[in-house]
Amino acid sequence: MAMPDLYALATHSLETAFATTSGTIALFAAGIAGLLVVVSSFVKTMIPLRYLAVAGNIGFLIYGALHPAFIMILLHGALLPINIWRLAEMARLTRQVTKATQESDLSGVWLRPYMRKQRLRAGQVLFRKGDPATHLYFLAIGRMEFVEIQQEMEPGRLFGEIAFFAPDKRRTLTARCVTKCTVLRIDEHTFRELYFQNPAFGFQVVSLVAGRLIADRQRLEAMVAEHRPPVELAAAASVQ
Repeated sequence: MAMPDLYALATHSLETAFATTSGTIALFAAGIAGLLVVVSSFVKTMIPLRYLAVAGNIGFLIYGALHPAFIMILLHGALLPINIWRLAEMARLTRQVTKATQESDLSGVWLRPYMRKQRLRAGQVLFRKGDPATHLYFLAIGRMEFVEIQQEMEPGRLFGEIAFFAPDKRRTLTARCVTKCTVLRIDEHTFRELYFQNPAFGFQVVSLVAGRLIADRQRLEAMVAEHRPPVELAAAASVQ
């Protein structure tokens, strides 16, 4: 088809659409949705991108309904709930980690939906001193012992975070199960994915890790002031 024919066809289609109120609304909605798609190409963080995606889906759905296009309705009808769910998920994570930071909650409970479960038998070693720190852990059930300092940990605590973020990524202690344990773990890939989807998450996690280090230092300083023996000082240090 020649260019003049294409131009004439496009002009006729626009005139026909603008001839009715529903057609005008449909074209306006499609135009806004298309603009949002262009804007989303310049967005670097996930939450604003999801907002734009949701708005774009709604715009194209309006167009597909008023200017009947079944394929467009099917496509954006499927994408809309996915984008809403992912947006709600990231917004919920942001609220949880912000609340944890404000309340100085170092337990890491808010990470549980993004972690995988691992069951261990009594006496089983989770990681050894010198091992690569490939995961961050949360103890859900059981008691964990850190062999070198003979310190036990009760359920409900995040651990292994210092080595996870350390430059050499090496464990400084051996973690062994005193009883049957259930731990939740998150790997570096998943953590990076959460960070790039929502940089506020990464910033808050750094704040929590810093809070843990400050709390450990304060405990050590208090023990030094009380002239506690070296073994007890080591036991007070943060678990890695």
